[in-house]
Amino acid sequence: MSLVVQNAEYWKSFEKYHQIPEDDCGEVVFAGRSNAGKSSAINVITNQKKLAHTSKLPGRTRLLNFFKVADDRFIVDLPGYGYAKVPEGMRNAWARELTTYLSSRHQIRGLFAVMDIRHAPTILDEQLVEWFSSTGKPIHVLLTKSDKLKRTQVQNQLKSVSDILSSHYAQVTVQVFSSLNRAGLDEARAKLVSWLM
Repeated sequence: MSLVVQNAEYWKSFEKYHQIPEDDCGEVVFAGRSNAGKSSAINVITNQKKLAHTSKLPGRTRLLNFFKVADDRFIVDLPGYGYAKVPEGMRNAWARELTTYLSSRHQIRGLFAVMDIRHAPTILDEQLVEWFSSTGKPIHVLLTKSDKLKRTQVQNQLKSVSDILSSHYAQVTVQVFSSLNRAGLDEARAKLVSWLM
């Protein structure tokens, strides 16, 4: 399955939850702030350069993007949240669709919550974890951009975020990750594969 993950390909994008087919499949979701490095993480984990669209302008992912791993297995890239320059009406529309998708979609196997390690989890980050935890499904936090900090800072931040989240939510695991130097790649890929099995 690890090699299959690396053969992931773009499948379809959906603007509305009701447009997504009700197939008996498995989906792993990636969600995070618009500038947290979510698309870069997907690309590195799947060993592809341009699977998920990356941009210097955060907030460009505006659809639920599905990438096919196998006939009935998908990686789903959700629109980034919390980017102020996106019009409020659009943010509210995204929020409604994402809430419906995450709460109603029984095909979801787990959630990768992508957060920038240089900052403490934001209110929106914590709300995502708190809200999704009510589904009882696993959450794996990727603390991205670990290459931007010194080793001791990375370890301190890892402990801090783990203490904040893991102590409150039993199904949350946390790891450091870097799309630049690929730190944490094996762990992240193994987690993805285990959920897609």
